[in-house]
This record gives sequence, C-alpha cells and structure tokens, in this order.
Amino acid sequence: MSNSSTIIDQVQQVNGGEAGATSGAFPNTSVQTSDSPILQIRDFNVQAGDTRILKDIHLDIPKGKITVLLGPSGCGKTTLLKCLNRLSDLHPSLKVKGQILIDGEDIFHPTQDLTTIRQKMGLLSQRPFPLPMSIYKNIAYGLKIKGIRDKKVVKEKVEKHLRDVGLWEEVKDRLHGPAARLSIGQQQRLCLARGLAVGPEIILADEPTSALDPISSRKIEEEFLRLKEDYTLIVVTHILRQAKRLADHIVFMYFGEIIEQGTPDEIFNHPKSDILKQYLQSGH
Repeated sequence: MSNSSTIIDQVQQVNGGEAGATSGAFPNTSVQTSDSPILQIRDFNVQAGDTRILKDIHLDIPKGKITVLLGPSGCGKTTLLKCLNRLSDLHPSLKVKGQILIDGEDIFHPTQDLTTIRQKMGLLSQRPFPLPMSIYKNIAYGLKIKGIRDKKVVKEKVEKHLRDVGLWEEVKDRLHGPAARLSIGQQQRLCLARGLAVGPEIILADEPTSALDPISSRKIEEEFLRLKEDYTLIVVTHILRQAKRLADHIVFMYFGEIIEQGTPDEIFNHPKSDILKQYLQSGH
C-alpha cells in the first residue's frame, strides 16, 4: 500500500469514513436539557491484559468549554481521548467497560454507528498528517466525507474553514500548492481546518502543540480559545502553563485515575490532593 493510501485511510478512520456510509441511531439513555453536559463518562474502565489503564472514570464534559486533561505521561489521558471517538477499537487488546454518552447516547451500545460517532468528534493528533495533495484539496476532502460536493459550496467552505483556524491570509495565494510545503505549525492548523469541515460537535486534541515551536503553539492556543464559541474542546496536555491558559475546566489524572478536577483557580491555587500538589511543584 502506498504512503498516500495509508494517510488517507488514517483520516477516514478518524473522521468516520466516506460519506454515505451506513448510519444508525443510538438508544437515548438520558433526557437532555440546555444545561446538560455534552458528554458524560460513567464508571469507565480500560484494561490491557492484567493492566488497568483507566480506573472507574466518572466525568461530565461541559458544552462550549475547553476541558483540559492534565497529568504526567502514561497516566491514561490519551487512552481516554481515543476512547471518546472509538479509536480504541483499533487496539483489540484493549477491553473497555462502562458508558460514554454523547448527547445522551451510549457510543459503546451494540447499535452504535462509528461513522456518526467520529463525525461528531474530530481528532487533532500530536503531529500533523496533511494529505499528500494541495492545501485546497485537504479541506475539500473533509467536505467530501460530509457529502458536500457542489463546487461553489466547496470553495466557500474551504475559505471559511481556513479562516476559522487563522490560516486563510497565509495560504490564499497558494491554495493549489502542496500541503507538505507548509510549516509544521501551518500543517497542524490545516489538519484542524480539515477536521472542522466534517462538522464535529467536539474537537479532541492530543498534545496538539508537542511538535510545534512556541510561536506556532500560541497560534493553536489562540484558535482553540476562539473555536470554543462554536465547539466543545477536550485537550490533552502535560504542560501546566498551557492548561492554565486554555482551560475552563481541568481534570488531573494520575495512573489511570481522576485525582482532582475543577476550575484553573481551584486546581492551581487551591489543590486538595498531595499528588496534585507535588505535580504542580514539579513545574511540568
């Protein structure tokens, strides 16, 4: 298989495959109100062999906010993030138990539809994976997944989503040039724009600035803060300063457990657990 096919396959897995894939309804297991969290995690456990990776996770994700999953490397943050859009299915050794509800619907119910799940939750990885094609076609591909093919509509939406991530002015004169020639920071914002084109409700970001320089990192953070007007964001990081800058709500994890959660002020200025206090003192 060619590298091009491999990257496109990865994007299809994350975004839910080609448009027109079989869709289905989830059983609605709770009544939603305007104040309900957009995502609820209930008694959630993940195990690989004899190792428990996530332990009794119980968490509500508020709508239209940035929730940061904070903690040291290996504490289960990325595993939890991947479970949210069922990328955990790609690892047969992982055994999951419990519920993850989006809009009151259990994504692990037997009648689930992966296409619907993954279109609701876009994933931004640690390193950008632009498709081996032009800047324009990268965004158009995301629109194709959603079923949008009208050339005029595609053109308008390509510009919109590039503007959404603050990239339009930087690339408008080279839209048909290869995406691979963009800087790493620009590639990451391009991948974010491609994800937005699919029309998610939630943006999942796994250490999204770990491969970026400080200036590019700040640009990503600025776009996240602006995007929360229209989306819910869940960001994994181990960087204390980044968590403080971004978060409306912080969830501190350690060895697969939620140790403490709260507002940035509660976490940074009034920590309760000794483990969190030690982590803050370490200055990660």
